[in-house]
Amino acid sequence: MIPATQVIASQSRVYSVVGCSLLCVIMLVASATTTFAQITPTKESLSDLYPGKAYSPYAQRSFPDRVFWGDTHLHTGLSMDAGLFGCRLGLDEAYRFARGEQVMASSGQPARLGRPLDWLVVADHSDGMGFFNALATGDPDIIKYEQGKRWYGGLMKGGDASTAAALDLIGTFSQGEIDPRMMAEYSPGGKTYAGIWEMVVDAAERYNDPGHFTAFIGFEWTSLVAGNNLHRNVIFREGAEKAGQVVPYTTQAPVGSTDPLELYKYLENYEAKTGGSALALAHNGNLSNGIMFPVDAQYTGRKLDKHYVESRARWEPMYEVTQIKGDGETHPFLSPDDAFADYETWDVGNLDISQAKTDDMLQYEYAREALKNGLLLEKRLGTNPYKFGLIGSTDSHTGLSTAEEENFFGKATNAEPSPKRMQHPFISSELGRYEGYETVASGYTAVWAEENTRASIWDAMARKEVYGTTGPRIMVRFFGGWDFTAEDINSRQPAFRGYEKGVPMGGDLRGTGDAPTFMVYALRDVIGANLDRIQIVKGWLDATKSL
Repeated sequence: MIPATQVIASQSRVYSVVGCSLLCVIMLVASATTTFAQITPTKESLSDLYPGKAYSPYAQRSFPDRVFWGDTHLHTGLSMDAGLFGCRLGLDEAYRFARGEQVMASSGQPARLGRPLDWLVVADHSDGMGFFNALATGDPDIIKYEQGKRWYGGLMKGGDASTAAALDLIGTFSQGEIDPRMMAEYSPGGKTYAGIWEMVVDAAERYNDPGHFTAFIGFEWTSLVAGNNLHRNVIFREGAEKAGQVVPYTTQAPVGSTDPLELYKYLENYEAKTGGSALALAHNGNLSNGIMFPVDAQYTGRKLDKHYVESRARWEPMYEVTQIKGDGETHPFLSPDDAFADYETWDVGNLDISQAKTDDMLQYEYAREALKNGLLLEKRLGTNPYKFGLIGSTDSHTGLSTAEEENFFGKATNAEPSPKRMQHPFISSELGRYEGYETVASGYTAVWAEENTRASIWDAMARKEVYGTTGPRIMVRFFGGWDFTAEDINSRQPAFRGYEKGVPMGGDLRGTGDAPTFMVYALRDVIGANLDRIQIVKGWLDATKSL
């Protein structure tokens, strides 16, 4: 396994990855990497005065030289839980805010980003998308069911009653106990659901502005197995002409499934039907209670085989390693010698704390262990399913993508800025609780791409030339190769040497069995703290096939 590199600015982190067949390297504060790219000037670009090379070193580049900042994971009031928590912001407000415009938050206070984002994925929950909007109107077809009547009553009372209703909905959904009859019109096959998805697609089309701001079409597939988190976000590469031909995949029976293999079938069918492209990325393995990164068998009992590892490797090129619900890179139990391992740790239990956490679960929950276990699975089954780039996102349920401590609008509307925002837990049960003050002002995804368009940014995600931070816009380059020198990194053009002699973050090193070298450099956020250190964490598979 190749090391992890961690760039820490105050309490900020960056995460990134490079790998080869027996080694993987992680760079913290972000996860990123991509495939091999080489500078190959055309004959027409060569100067007569300088035979053999182009005079201008900046002409005819064939590698990405710009970093674009965004969020792959934002919810609006179309998500059931966000609506019950009080979010009244919709798609328009979410996009306008991300572009840098001022909007009025659901709590009635003006909000604006210090710096706009370059791109955004609105990823509302696919199950029950738009359900809350009808619930809020007292739709008779919803409140005739006991669950709908109960949640509507809490919503009408407002305040703590509305929050309690939202937590009740989350718990009911987590345990797979939502009444399917009540949800039929807000599931695939329902006319209302199809209309809501059309609205989602249309909004992304209206706000997508190639070269200036990219609005991706996407959704969250919210798989929960008895409260154990297996959530994935889906991002489509194309626009309405292809993504508009389908509706999102859901988890609730009879039309959906909680099994990731069924999600992969949906993605495969999408590509076959439309000729488009899509990818998925998981998050919050720390709340999965040991089922996010299996080594022997899935939670269903199905043994891992070539189909599983090949499918996961194909469809999940990234992993969301930091967000509001804690850090997912490592845990102090797994990395006792790493002084930075206990960073924003959430380890009480699963998502709804219906089951307590035990130490034996941890190795199957965190990215650092998954990167190592992937090497083992590759030796066993021929493919590494856990060779992913690391990213950060917010998972905000306010319609506001905020990740700055001084401008943080919280996980949900009931935790937006106020003197009482920390007086109630995020979630609790008789087994424990996650306090409101434990939610993390995190994070964002950085993408190395040629231009600010859907195709360019999505392609960078697919090749893993990405990294994540807890919010600060730290610029990071990370290359792996066999013969980097001090002169390379001290030159005015280290990226040129990086692409010429090696591979960038996310890329595969191929060659001799000699020890590789890594070239890493970072530039602090212009309005952030100084960088404290770069930490590289290495994992490997030895000759005895031991990690």
